Order: sequence, then structure tokens, then C-alpha cells
Amino acid sequence: MSKIDQLIKKGVKIAAPCSIEIGDEVNIDDISGEGVTLYAGVKIFGESTVILKNCSIGYEAPVTIDNCQIGVNVKLAGGYFNNAVFLKKASAGSCAHVREATILEEEASIAHTVGLKHTILFPYVALGSLINFCDCLMTGGASIKNHSEVGSSFIHFNYTPAQDKATPSIFGDVFNGVMLNKNPIFLGGQGGVVGPCRLAFGTVTPAGTICRKDEYVENRLVINVGAEKTVSIPYKKKIFGDVKRIITNNVNYLANLTALYVWYKNIRANFISQEFTKQILSGLLQKTDMAISERIKRFKEFLNNANFFYDIAELEDIISEKKKTAADIKYYEPFLKTIEQNITAYGKDYIKVIKNLNEEQRQAGILWLNRVIRDIL
Repeated sequence: MSKIDQLIKKGVKIAAPCSIEIGDEVNIDDISGEGVTLYAGVKIFGESTVILKNCSIGYEAPVTIDNCQIGVNVKLAGGYFNNAVFLKKASAGSCAHVREATILEEEASIAHTVGLKHTILFPYVALGSLINFCDCLMTGGASIKNHSEVGSSFIHFNYTPAQDKATPSIFGDVFNGVMLNKNPIFLGGQGGVVGPCRLAFGTVTPAGTICRKDEYVENRLVINVGAEKTVSIPYKKKIFGDVKRIITNNVNYLANLTALYVWYKNIRANFISQEFTKQILSGLLQKTDMAISERIKRFKEFLNNANFFYDIAELEDIISEKKKTAADIKYYEPFLKTIEQNITAYGKDYIKVIKNLNEEQRQAGILWLNRVIRDIL
């Protein structure tokens, strides 16, 4: 019996057995049959490889695992994983490149296209996308909602012009970090750290910052001043900046999402065809509605954390009403009639119909949608 057949017999879910490769050296006894799913394109090598229960491997893209120890409820969406350890509920997005001596502790996560090597992430630490974070140890944070984070497009510079790599950087420390009660560290996206570097708990670097110096004092904001100089100032946890501006921009975003929903429901719906089916329209409405729900959820969280009152219930009621109606029929009906006329002339080709609106007709549509937005603001 082949190793793949043995895994299937154990209970491992393998929908495309012919696409799976298991090395001769792999010990089948070290791969759990309980709740493990291997999607198409998975390759497993290494005599020390272990995969415990309820793991999802390769859902987004092919995966290669080589001598890794994978704990329970781990998700490896796609990429290459070599000589690494993943503890309970750790996760990696697709296109990951995770090499030797890397550890992701409980619920640590990396998004897509992240490179790690000799990297240790303590529980809850989260890395965004398009990141190179080799030769680092990162701690800080106390929960999945209060975690250290590295923004997307971040680089840890770990190789010098002198061609050495004595450049490990530590964010937080081990003796405090293991207690899971220290302030999180935030390293803003499109930024970097020049190793070797030490940053204390609670350190924040804004997006675009290149940190070249150590910061030993906790809860400091490290900012670039010019090309080479950085300054450090006290940082109070959960500074929300201009709260009114944040509220205004969130409401504006929600208003625009609502206008898009109204457009899909009342305009796009007229283009149902074999190339734009009811199911596609339903998908557009559903996903836009999901986006609205997510923004309201995050907005509520912000208001609660900032301890600022805003009548978000009234906002939700207005959005709900606008989704049900076209809003301002006197503006909507003439524009809809124009759309119907253009469909008669050009068929259900959405791009052609829209491009053949004249300036007066376009302004009528703009006025209609703008009224939807203004009624929410």
C-alpha cells in the first residue's frame, strides 16, 4: 500500500491523490488522520516531519513541507516550508518562503508572500504581505486583538556591504515576552529595520520609517527626520489622532459603498445576460454588503476604543434604507430611462452603454449617486 493510500486510510482528506508526493523517508505515523486536509499539489518530505490534527495544507496554492513540525489547527495556504515549527493555530498565506530555524508560536501569522529564515514569532505576532523578515525575534502583545504587527512591504535589512550577517534584530525580549502581558510593537508598512537592532516593547514606527538605531525605552514613537536621522518621542498607547477626521472618512467610505450597492442593484441589474447572470449580480450585492458590514464593525470597535460617542445606529438605519430604495426617484428615473435606451441601442454591453452616455446624461447619474452619498453624510 502506498503512503498516500495509508494516509487516506488513516482519515486524511486527499481529493486529488495523484497530485500528492510523499517522500520515502516520511513516517506516516507522524501525520495525524484526524481533520487533516492535503489539497492538490502538496509535497511532504523529511524524516522529522510531523503534522498533527486539524491542519489545512495547500488550500490556496501548492505546498512543499520538508522536515517541519506542525501543531494542531495550523493553516499553510501555499509555499515552501523547510525546517520550521508551527504551533497551534499558526498560519501562513500563499507564496510563503519559510526556511530553517523558523518558529511561529501559537496564533502567529504571516500573510501572502512573506520570507522568513531564522525567524521566531511569539504568540499572536502578525506579519502582513510582501515582507522579508529574516534573522528576527519578535514578541509583545497579550491576545489576538492586542498583538505585535509588521506592516506590508516591510524589510529587515540583514546583510551588510562588508558581506556579513551579524545582523539579528530583537523586538521586545524573551524574558518578558514569554509572559504575554507586554505592550505590542508596531512596525509600519513600506518601512524597515537595519539590523542588528533592538526595539523595546510598545515601540511604534510609522509607515515608511527606516529604523537604524536601537530604542531601549518602552512605548516610544520612532520617526524618520530626513534621510538618515530618526527621533524618538513618547507614545501613549491607543492614540487615535484626529478622531473627527477618522469618523468623517469612515462615514464617507460607508456612504460610497452604499452608493455602489445602489448602483449594482438598480443599474447593473439591467444587464442580466449569459455573460452577466443573476448569480453574478447576486455576488456583487453580497460582497458589497459584506464590505459595508465589515466597515461598520470596525467603525464600532474604533468608537468604543476611542471612548467617543457617535450615533452609529442612526447611520446603520440610513444605510439600510438607501439599500432598499433607489433614493431620490426624480433623479434616478430619468437616468434609468437613459440606461434602458442605451441598452436598446447597444445591447447589454455594460462598458459600451456607459461610454456612450453624453455629458448631460453622465451628470444626471452623478447627481443621483451623489444624493445617495450626501443623505448619509
